[in-house]
Amino acid sequence: MDRPGRLFIARHGETVFNAAARLQGDHAHTPLTRAGFEQVDEMGAVLRHRLGPRPDLALWSSSAGRALQTLAIIAEHLGLDWHEAKHDHRLVEIGMGSWGGRYYADVIAEHGPVVDGESRLLKPAPDGERYAEIAERVTHWFDEHGEAPGDKLVIMHGISSRVLRGALLGLDPLPDYGAPVAPGLPQGSVVMIEDGVETLVVEGTGGERA
Repeated sequence: MDRPGRLFIARHGETVFNAAARLQGDHAHTPLTRAGFEQVDEMGAVLRHRLGPRPDLALWSSSAGRALQTLAIIAEHLGLDWHEAKHDHRLVEIGMGSWGGRYYADVIAEHGPVVDGESRLLKPAPDGERYAEIAERVTHWFDEHGEAPGDKLVIMHGISSRVLRGALLGLDPLPDYGAPVAPGLPQGSVVMIEDGVETLVVEGTGGERA
């Protein structure tokens, strides 16, 4: 029986919302900044050096525009066809409800800190998505597609990728969040998970805002 291959999980590059300190969540299709393009170019260059041209690699992405834009640049580096990639809404970022699209400073002024100082996680909005719900949807995606043979590249987001990584690494659920969550990585980062072990491939140069 063929063994599942390596899973490369990438966080998209910096966007205009990131640069402006606005909460994105599963909000609109916010485009990459020039810094974001530079981060994604680095991701693509490192992956090509590691995997070679036209690698046998299944491409997956969140359905959000910033993830699809990130995938397009990486696919060009690898010599792969962006149009053959599969998109799945279960890979999108945490839903921030009525906080989505607002400036961090404005939400903080009304509700207090929105980032947990210890875990560096976004606190769920009153009408937003809970971490257990994120864990359910991303693990459902993996159960359906992650065990297929061959290597895979998945373009995701800051929070949703941390939850998927936490689940795949077998981490215990975080108290008060009800979901396993891996340590955060900057925008423009790539990790590889193989046989339950994570290796950092690219450490991005972006910020942490989701």
